[in-house]
Amino acid sequence: MQMITVSHGETMLTTPDASLALQVLTGLSGSIKLPAAPSGIPAVGEYWPGQGGINAGFVPACGNVPAHYLVLGDKDLGEFEWGRYKEESAATSKWDGKANTDALIAAGGHPAAEAARTYTADGHTDFDLPAAAQLYQVWVHGLIAKGAYWSSTQRSAYYAFLMHFGGGSQNIHVKGLELRVRPVRRFLQ
Repeated sequence: MQMITVSHGETMLTTPDASLALQVLTGLSGSIKLPAAPSGIPAVGEYWPGQGGINAGFVPACGNVPAHYLVLGDKDLGEFEWGRYKEESAATSKWDGKANTDALIAAGGHPAAEAARTYTADGHTDFDLPAAAQLYQVWVHGLIAKGAYWSSTQRSAYYAFLMHFGGGSQNIHVKGLELRVRPVRRFLQ
């Protein structure tokens, strides 16, 4: 493994990750510039050829979720129940739609997650029902203008989180009722 050492004043950092070293030192001084975004990545809001949807922005690593780009499927799949009303679910992550969708699919009886998981585009079959934070990121970037969409994040045995795109609010809704579904996938670089 090749190590890189970067120093700034009396600060020295040795790491195998040059980007990490630059990010840390950037926090210490505004004089260090990070490298430009990798080439071939469209602007947020633009269709990403070959990736199955729209670039919904970069997502830094969080917990067990690696850093990635969020790709928003370019089709609204319709309205579906979240499913399994009155039953607890393991789908409680606020930021990991993949883990939530995996849990919902394993349990069965979750139409919104099943619709997202069966979506395919540009040959990709790894779409998920977005977690609450992923839907919020989509709203922040203005990628959906209106409507209420399910997240994969459960609130309780009776409710799951949703995003109202017209007003920009997150709320909870009864799992047995139907809301819109828009799939997402991760693009790991």
